[in-house]
Amino acid sequence: MVTTTTPPKTTPNTESGKTQAPTPNVVPAPKAKKYKITLGAKEMTIRETVHISQGGSEMRVTLTNEFGETPLTISDAHIAMMATLGRILPNTDHALTFSGKPSVTIPAGQFIASDPIKLTLPIFSDVVVSLCVPEQSLKTVTQHSLSMATTYLADGDQTKSEELQDAYKIEHWYMLKDIQVNAEKHSGAVVTLGDSITDGAHSTPDTNRRWPDVLATRLAANKKTKHVSVLNEGISGNRILHDGTGPRALDRLDRDVLNAPGAKWVILLESINDIGHAGQPRNDDDKITADQLIDAMKQIVSRCHAKGLKIYGATLTPYLGAKYATPMGEEMRQKVNAFIRTPGNFDGVIDFEKAIEDPANPGHFLPTFDPGDHLHPNDKGYAAMGNAIDLKLFQ
Repeated sequence: MVTTTTPPKTTPNTESGKTQAPTPNVVPAPKAKKYKITLGAKEMTIRETVHISQGGSEMRVTLTNEFGETPLTISDAHIAMMATLGRILPNTDHALTFSGKPSVTIPAGQFIASDPIKLTLPIFSDVVVSLCVPEQSLKTVTQHSLSMATTYLADGDQTKSEELQDAYKIEHWYMLKDIQVNAEKHSGAVVTLGDSITDGAHSTPDTNRRWPDVLATRLAANKKTKHVSVLNEGISGNRILHDGTGPRALDRLDRDVLNAPGAKWVILLESINDIGHAGQPRNDDDKITADQLIDAMKQIVSRCHAKGLKIYGATLTPYLGAKYATPMGEEMRQKVNAFIRTPGNFDGVIDFEKAIEDPANPGHFLPTFDPGDHLHPNDKGYAAMGNAIDLKLFQ
C-alpha cells in the first residue's frame, strides 16, 4: 500500500507505493477459521488504515490494479479520519469520486487517482479508506502483505458505516497505492528503499514503530527538518538482484523511488534476503556473490544521482542465528558493509549494524533488540535504528 503526503504540487509522505504481486486472490484465514476469503466472490467491504506523516487540507487516494490480470471494479469508496481501530469519525467521512463518479473500473496493469477531497489532516493522522468490491471475477489482486496495520473485511457495502459488522481482520493492504496530501509547506521526501526490516516486521501492529516511522517523528520535531516527509518503500521478502516478494529493487527503483513526488533523499537498506538465499540456494538465481550486490548498489547510486537525488547507504543489520544465516553469508554481509562504509560510494552512511549489534557477540543482535528470529528488530531495535540517523543529512 502507499501513503504519501504531497505539497501543493506533489510531494510524498509515509508508506508509499510499495505494491507487490501478482498475488493469488485468496485472503488467508486466521487459525481459528477453516475457510478462506476470495475477493470478488461476493460483494465485500475492505477497510484499511493509513498513517500520514505530514498534515494538509486536500488529498487524493490512488487505487491500484497494477498486478491484476483482469479489470477491477470498485463500486463505492470512502475516506475518513480514524476514531479508534476499525472505527471512523462519521463527521469526517467523505465519498471518493473518480471523474465525478462514485464507482470506477481500473484496467489490468493500471492505477487511478480519485478526485481531490477537502479534508484537513493534522500531522501524523490516521485515515481510513473503505472500498466496496462488488461481485466479480478476480484471478489476482494487488496488495501489500505486511502492512503492520489492521485491515477489516466484511460482507456487503458497509463503506459508510462507523464500524464494520462481523468483520474479519488481517494485516494486509489491498488495492490501495497511495494517499497524496497537499501540504502547505514541504521540503521534500526521504524514500526508504528496503525489505521487511524497513517494512517493520516484528514491530507492534497498529502503532507505527518501524524505523522509518521513528525517523519521521524525529524529522517533524526538528525545526530544520519539520517539513520533510518519509516515504516507506520497504517490501517484506524483497531482494536487489532477483524478484522475491515484489519486483527486485533494480526494477522497482523507477516506480518507487526515482518517480516518487518530492523525493530528495534515499536510504538504501537492502540485500540481506539476497545473501540469505545465496547461503541456501534453491535455484541458480539464488547463487549470487557480494560483488554482484555491490555492482547493483553502484547502479542504484548512479541512477539516483542522475535524477538529482542524494542516496545514503545503510549498513546491513546482524543476521547470525537467523534461519537462512550461513558463514558464507556472513562473509558476504561483511564485504557489502565494507563497501557501504567506504567514503565516496554513497553520499553518506547510516550505520544500522552498529546501532543494534551486540559488541560482545559480533554478527548478532543485542538481546534487548531481538524478538527471537535473529533477523528483524523489535520495537526497541527499530527505535535504535531510527535514532541512529543524523538529521543533518536532510537539511
